[in-house]
Amino acid sequence: MEDLLTSQYVVCELANEKYALKIGDVYEIIKMQPITPVHNSKPFLEGIINLRGKIIPVVNLHKRFGLPNYTTTKKTRIVVVKSRDEMVGIVFDKVNQVLRFSNIQPPPEMVAGIDGAYFEGIGITDEGVISILKIDKVLHE
Repeated sequence: MEDLLTSQYVVCELANEKYALKIGDVYEIIKMQPITPVHNSKPFLEGIINLRGKIIPVVNLHKRFGLPNYTTTKKTRIVVVKSRDEMVGIVFDKVNQVLRFSNIQPPPEMVAGIDGAYFEGIGITDEGVISILKIDKVLHE
């Protein structure tokens, strides 16, 4: 838990809930762009994008977590993360800020109806709680 307190996090939103990604896992944040569907793939794989000549799979966490699907707005972003030596894009409703938590608690068994195993912990802020995603588990298990 101590190493979580020394990290900075990118705070993003999915269906009005806030989630945090370790800033070291984030490669790039880009505006929403057309996503080419890939048939016969995992249901939460939205498709692929061409990011400056590199093909990147894009994951829809709304589908992964069973949340209401996103509607593309001016604030919708694709956060490109590096996980297990692979670049993966994740669709978020919006990206809020970068912050550091002074208090992080272990995750409960369920967080907003989502299995607590997908979270490193719960960051406490003056504005509320933010779930810290365990990105390798979310994307690969």
